[in-house]
Order: sequence, then structure tokens, then C-alpha cells
Amino acid sequence: MGSKEFIDDCKEKVRSYAMGHLDKSDETPTFEVFVVWYSKTLQNHKALLSTSLPDGMYYELTYNGDKKELYFDAYKKFENKCIKYED
Repeated sequence: MGSKEFIDDCKEKVRSYAMGHLDKSDETPTFEVFVVWYSKTLQNHKALLSTSLPDGMYYELTYNGDKKELYFDAYKKFENKCIKYED
């Protein structure tokens, strides 16, 4: 699997997951899926993705090239804070 194919597949899977978890009583929003980070090592790929939805979710997708398996993890961001270090 090439990098473009992997990223396109990840974006489709994240979009499908996000759409499946929207509140069915709300109007379907327009949103973007984007790659936050990506790496390829040998035959393996890993990407962190998110969407423009205000739900605080991010997604980790890992392709195991030896087994030809894709692992999908969905996470919720609970907090974002700055920790300052002093010199």
C-alpha cells in the first residue's frame, strides 16, 4: 500500500466513523477530515487524523503491512493545557 492510498483510506474511514456517530436528530454538518501526523516505516504506516467537527475527537490508524491489517483507534480529547517550564 502506498502513502497516498493509505491516507485516502484513513480519511474515508474517519469520515464514515464520524458520520455514524453524529446525533441523528441534528442536521448533517459539512466537515473536513485532515491528517495531523503521518509516518511510514518499511511496509507499515501510521497516521493521526482529526476533523473540523467541534467534538474533540482524534483518530489513530495503523497499517500492519506484514498482516495486511488496519487498526483504528478513536480518542476523545478531554483537556488541553499549557505547562510552562522555568529556566
